[in-house]
Order: sequence, then C-alpha cells, then structure tokens
Amino acid sequence: MKSRSGFTLIEVMIALLIFALLAAAGVLVLSQSIDNRFVVKASTDRTAELQRLRATLRADLGQAAPRRVRAANGQPATSPILAAEAPGDPLLVLVRAGWSNPDGRPRASLQRVEYRLVEDRLERRIYPYLDGARPGPPQVLYQGVSAPTLAFISDGAETPRFLPSPDRPLPDAVRLDLTLEGYGPVRQLFVVGGGR
Repeated sequence: MKSRSGFTLIEVMIALLIFALLAAAGVLVLSQSIDNRFVVKASTDRTAELQRLRATLRADLGQAAPRRVRAANGQPATSPILAAEAPGDPLLVLVRAGWSNPDGRPRASLQRVEYRLVEDRLERRIYPYLDGARPGPPQVLYQGVSAPTLAFISDGAETPRFLPSPDRPLPDAVRLDLTLEGYGPVRQLFVVGGGR
C-alpha cells in the first residue's frame, strides 16, 4: 500500500487557528500603537500650545512700555498695564514696544495688546492704533482655561492692581495663575520690561 503525504483536515484547521490568533494579536498590537501615537500627538500639541502661550506672554511683558492709552470714549487709562477689575473686562492690557513695520505704514512701533478670557479660551487681541481703536480679530492662545488670577510684583510686594509712580511706571514682574484642562493649576512668572 502506498502512503500518502500531506496534511489532514484537522492539522490544516489547527494551523489556520494558530495563524488567525497570531494575526489577531498583530492587529491588536498595531491598533494600540496607533492609538498611543494619537494620544502622544495630542499631548505634544497641548504642550506646544502651552509653550507658545508662555513665549507670547514673555515677549509681550518683556517689551512692555510705560505708555498709557485712551479708551474708545477718550478716557485715559490709570496705568500703563491693567488687570481685570470687573467680570467681562480684559484679563490684561498693556502697551509693548518692538512692533516691526516692514511695509513702512504710518504708525508707531508701540502696540496695544489685550488678553481676554472668552468662555474657556484665552485670547490675545492687538489694536491697530494705541488710542481709541477697536481691537483686531482674536488669536486663540489656549483652550480649556479657567480661574485666571493676575498679580503685579513691585519692590517685593504683590498686589492685584498696579499703581504706577514717576520713578516706577511699570511693575517688576507679573504672576499669572491659570487652571488648564489636562494640566491643572499652572503658575507663571514673567519679568516686565526687561526687569529694570
């Protein structure tokens, strides 16, 4: 009698079952690595947004200028750097130097900047002119912001409102506390105007 070489049906079924288990495990590992990639990307994007927020605040406060501005109604501001006093007020308003003018427009090199919390977004607006102008469109710096508090540090003392004097037109530093979604409470300290 001749012997037949080959696989029985049971052997083929067992081989297919093993291959299916290996393929399922591979798909599971691949899908988890893709999910992890998206989680890491979202976390990296969030950290990059926070770094951009810090860099923008550092640049604006580091170039703060002791120039007061007038509101749309013509009333002068009490200080060159202001914090919110009532709900709906901007979180921070200041004038900064260093506004480049590559196209030679007839305007100052100073720029009025406003930070405002709208719903849960921290927005930055710039004004085309220092006095009496309306702000431009908002630039959303960070989403998921709540409980902002601002303090001014001058001569080692911390106050919620800065009152300028002739010899000290700007505070030494500004402390900004925010609660950020995904991070919790974040405290930031910025030197004002190069730390005169």
